[in-house]
Amino acid sequence: MRILVDENIPRMTFEALIDLGHDVRDVRGTAGDGMPDQDLWKVAQDEQRLLITTDKGFSAHRGSEHAGVLIVRLKQPNRKRIHDRVLHALGEFDEGEWPGTVLVVRDRAVSVWRG
Repeated sequence: MRILVDENIPRMTFEALIDLGHDVRDVRGTAGDGMPDQDLWKVAQDEQRLLITTDKGFSAHRGSEHAGVLIVRLKQPNRKRIHDRVLHALGEFDEGEWPGTVLVVRDRAVSVWRG
């Protein structure tokens, strides 16, 4: 799967996704580090990548066409908890289910919107 991870996703998650065989792009440490959300969204769209982030603002795209959005929203986030929630969520959906889907993962609840 083609994935774009926002800079707020732990490096260990980025590395784990690569180890699982995904084509993962990380903006951290590149010219795109710190880019505005609209620019990050454009990269995800241009490259047809599932966007993984902790930024709830991307849920506004639930009515648009896209490769998928996974948003992790935890009350007390830390790298390990974000990492675990991302890997669990990706394991719950097949690659073909992501296009048009916005998934918001919280501590105990999950919200799913399908375009």
